[in-house]
Amino acid sequence: MNILISNDDGVFAPGILAAKQAVEDIANVVVVAPDENNSSVGRRLTLFKHLELKQCELEDGSKAYSVSGSPADAVIVGADYVMDEKPDLVITGINQGVNISCDITSSGTVCAAFEAVSLGIPAIAASLFMDPKTSFKQDENGEWYVDYDFTLAKKVLHDIVLKIKNDGFPEGVDLFNLNVPSNYECEDIMITHLSHRMLDKHVIDNSDEEKSEIFNYSLDENHESEHLIMIMSDLVKEYEVGSDGYALICEKRPSLTPLDVNMTYKELKDW
Repeated sequence: MNILISNDDGVFAPGILAAKQAVEDIANVVVVAPDENNSSVGRRLTLFKHLELKQCELEDGSKAYSVSGSPADAVIVGADYVMDEKPDLVITGINQGVNISCDITSSGTVCAAFEAVSLGIPAIAASLFMDPKTSFKQDENGEWYVDYDFTLAKKVLHDIVLKIKNDGFPEGVDLFNLNVPSNYECEDIMITHLSHRMLDKHVIDNSDEEKSEIFNYSLDENHESEHLIMIMSDLVKEYEVGSDGYALICEKRPSLTPLDVNMTYKELKDW
């Protein structure tokens, strides 16, 4: 089995090494990913423009390739150029953050998996939901750092890929969207559907005193703040039973959502 692994966090992100380690005992793995973070770029493509492709080395000393483009670009380059033949499966991730609900169409991780499907390759988009209460820690000097615990995510990803290797994809399923909580209460996967939404979005300006610290965080000294606005988002806290958000955030267990990328509604009846 030949697997292409990519992501949207960049080729040197810890999650892509975790994904490789999760499946390298059951498949031949090639890593091709963006050279820098490309979160929330959706399915952006770089057409008729030069891309720089470089060979690099991951933290474990293994070979990988970086692409000066988007996650979707990296999947195309990996499947059509770097690999000798089309891979049997594409894995995108393990993303450092949550990707659930109908908001997945803005996710570089999930849309890179969409791109794989458009090339005729089944895919898994994998994400680690990092609980802010347990994932963000301080060292002995008081400096904050992120504790990326991919233990359960790697185990679940490994088991899913092994089942796909043995049994194939379910009929009618193009890709799986997998989300695993870092602070979990149950290891059992729930098969879910997409929630209505993941984020509450709103716009602030410099008149919002409550959010002034966030609004002015990276403001340049010469920037006129009265002409600036900022889109903010908060994670939705309530989800319908059986949805990906309900499994991941309410029950704190892995969520696996089977997806069909053809979003056509098939019947309008008497509309």
